[in-house]
Amino acid sequence: MSTPTKKAANLTVRADLLEEARARKINLSQTLETALAAELKKQREAEWLEQNKEAIAAYGRLIEREGLLSDSYRSFMRGDD
Repeated sequence: MSTPTKKAANLTVRADLLEEARARKINLSQTLETALAAELKKQREAEWLEQNKEAIAAYGRLIEREGLLSDSYRSFMRGDD
């Protein structure tokens, strides 16, 4: 698997944060990549949920009405002990 191409970016950061990060030898590029990947993942998940909310709700109603296929095999839930 190849490493994704990197591209330089100019950013504006609070001076106090930048100074402390440099003093602590924090890799700014890696920190930004990690935070950006997490934020993008969060937004993609929210978009997916929004796009699929009707199907998710319909499935929930179906399960509520019909139950799960595996319900008949779950004796610990029936109190048959």
